[in-house]
Amino acid sequence: MARQFHLYNSLSRETETVEPLHDGHLQFYSCGPTVYSYAHIGNFRSFLTADLIFRTAKSIGWEVTYATNITDVGHLTDDDLTGTTGEDRMVQALQSKEGERFANIWDLARYYTLVLQEDWRSLNLLEPTVRPRASEHMREQIKAIEQLLKSGHAYETSNTIYFSVPSFPAYGRLSGNEAAEDLEQGVRDVVHDPEKQDPRDFALWKKDDSHLMQWHSPWGWGFPGWHLECSVMAQTYLGDEIDIHAGGEDLIFPHHECEIAQTECLTGKTFARKWVHTRFLQVEGKKMSKSAGNFYTVRDLVLPESEGGRGIDPLAVRMTLLSGHYRKPFNFTFETLKTNVRHRQRFDDVVALAESGLENGENGQNELSGSLTALFERTLSAMLDDLNTPEALAATFEATKLVLKHEHLSKDSAASVIRWLDNTNDLLGIVYPHAPLKTESGDESFAAEVDALVAARTQAREADDFTRADELRDELTSLGVEVMDTPDGPKWKRRSTLS
Repeated sequence: MARQFHLYNSLSRETETVEPLHDGHLQFYSCGPTVYSYAHIGNFRSFLTADLIFRTAKSIGWEVTYATNITDVGHLTDDDLTGTTGEDRMVQALQSKEGERFANIWDLARYYTLVLQEDWRSLNLLEPTVRPRASEHMREQIKAIEQLLKSGHAYETSNTIYFSVPSFPAYGRLSGNEAAEDLEQGVRDVVHDPEKQDPRDFALWKKDDSHLMQWHSPWGWGFPGWHLECSVMAQTYLGDEIDIHAGGEDLIFPHHECEIAQTECLTGKTFARKWVHTRFLQVEGKKMSKSAGNFYTVRDLVLPESEGGRGIDPLAVRMTLLSGHYRKPFNFTFETLKTNVRHRQRFDDVVALAESGLENGENGQNELSGSLTALFERTLSAMLDDLNTPEALAATFEATKLVLKHEHLSKDSAASVIRWLDNTNDLLGIVYPHAPLKTESGDESFAAEVDALVAARTQAREADDFTRADELRDELTSLGVEVMDTPDGPKWKRRSTLS
């Protein structure tokens, strides 16, 4: 019998069974970051929800096409109020103190995109099927605007192409923000375009031949609106109708509301069948902000102390972000983080025990297979029940406790433990920073990979090739491994301490 995957749909306000439009093939889109700065842990809580949808669907045998974007142009500072008078966040970043180190806005966008991908990998998020950039899909956006103008869903003013919200009567069904008068009251202090026909109308194209990122269009030089970008990229890679659209709760209005309106006017079809939104994150009970001193990027936590971070195991950070259900506000605390550092160490202890059993254990009774199978089933069932990560983690902690009751494992028991570790990592991403151990003969384990890198570094040092030695140390650091040079030779361990 096929497994059922249930998710809460923000549009219907009910938990529903996920039934892909194409049998056994899930197609979903999740809003990515605007790359004007380092992504913070609140951003990554939302990205992790999408990663868990990806992993859970794959765990029940579905094919998955997962797209998440890079916004590198067009996100105005007042977009949350549907205005067009704010400054592009990318331009604002270049003009900041931090932006002084970049020669131009393109370099800034490239840098923060690369940093995002490094942080993404450090927290063990799977690489999406496609990661499109808004700036690389300008032709598609211009064609979409032309189509909306032709069909009467958009209009041109002296400085902007607007989408006409009254032309789409269903506007507001996702967020509940429907009344033009209420919206006008809320944004009257920031919207200054007298040619705008309705306060809810939003920009599809901003005419601006002085903007640092601009393209030529039928309406002159300018740049696209933020909302249009996601619609076009989702349609390009996933088609006119998609199964799931995900993002943070702050995107429900206006971003996702605007996406629905323009996309369904372009296609005449239902854009996304389900909408999944992750709730906000606080730190130590307070809203995260730089002024409060509780603003943390991934790098603030996981980089070594020598590089300005705290040297925390990235997978402990991941585990902490998963310890609260995505549909509930989450309080990120360092006490919870410390607890998860300890849980991560127990996983490492389980890995070591299983490796020892495979190598040195005797053939004998498999005492763990049934219990671990049942506990993984409990983990998977929790994830299929609207991504219930607290329950899923509880089952994995019970399993580590069960395994660590044994001082030694038989070869068969060790093989069962490895299978459980692999399955758990595939589903939750909390066991291995890279490829999991395998039971098949000839596959390298994590320890063997590290040993080979340490040996290569030793050889490089003995040959006075210190450049190569440093490169190898950096590679080991990226794996979460700390190398210590001792009188007895190099020793290594996984970083799992919380400063």
